[in-house]
Amino acid sequence: MSVLKINEIDGGVTFGVKVVPGSSRTSIAGTLDGALKVKISAAPEKGKANQSLIAFLAKTLGVNKRSISIESGQTNPHKIISVKGVSADIILEKLEIRNSKL
Repeated sequence: MSVLKINEIDGGVTFGVKVVPGSSRTSIAGTLDGALKVKISAAPEKGKANQSLIAFLAKTLGVNKRSISIESGQTNPHKIISVKGVSADIILEKLEIRNSKL
């Protein structure tokens, strides 16, 4: 398992996500090549998996869905996610709490 690479930007952070759509349940599956690996129960059709990913990350990180956007990779399992209004420390803290429950 690798370490999650988080880039601080003006007003927030960006990080990579590897999405595995069509899983039995939505959950964090660790890290892969510096990106957060997330299993999504939604199918990869008509943006359902992307919407599910944003909703899941918002709940996990304790932020509003409007604070999260997919910067690149709309149709690719490898995505760059932007989260406004948080620091890298907050992201790592929230994900550490989440990962400890897996």
